[in-house]
Amino acid sequence: MDAEFWLERWREGQTGFHLQRVTPLLQKYWPTLEIPAGSRVLVPLCGKSLDMAWLAGQGFQVLGVELSELAVEAFFEENKLRPEVSTSPFGKHYTAGAIEIICGDIFGLDAQTLANCVGVYDRAALVALPADMRPRYVTHIYSQLADSYQGLLLTLEYEQSQMDGPPFSVAEDEVQALFSKHSDARLTDRRSILEKEPKFKARGLTSLDTAVYQLSRKAST
Repeated sequence: MDAEFWLERWREGQTGFHLQRVTPLLQKYWPTLEIPAGSRVLVPLCGKSLDMAWLAGQGFQVLGVELSELAVEAFFEENKLRPEVSTSPFGKHYTAGAIEIICGDIFGLDAQTLANCVGVYDRAALVALPADMRPRYVTHIYSQLADSYQGLLLTLEYEQSQMDGPPFSVAEDEVQALFSKHSDARLTDRRSILEKEPKFKARGLTSLDTAVYQLSRKAST
């Protein structure tokens, strides 16, 4: 996926993927992970998601990563936060309280940064990437997180021929194949959401499911 594609969508306000509320499935299933308060939680391709503020409110240190500076600045402005700004080889860092967002490329994060993340919340990243990029993304991020990491992955499932992504359809068998080398991905919830997503129905979909997976490091043998 060309980075310019996402930057243009933010510039033109084509951000229908952004929710104006905290994701209910996050609120329902995150507590079941029992991640210790104070742990660092990675939110890849975070946009200006309100889920980051919710996670911080639960006592976690949030590390978001986002390409669009417009999205990063909008998050802090809309949440009435005044971030301190610094730079590093990873990009431009915006930090306010328990929330830090790096404006940069998710593939630029190094092993040490990822190893410090005990939690991960992926609602928008995997489904945003085309099929040929997903293996690289999963390997780079999930194989380098803390050995004890726990996380939630939210995906969409629909007939890909009916609509061009993003967001893309990622079926359960692909999720299992992508994560099999290093992580367990346990399907926790699957539900139909087409009636609640008229914009997708208008794009031609006849069915649309969302799936929730609980992620953890695969036990070594």
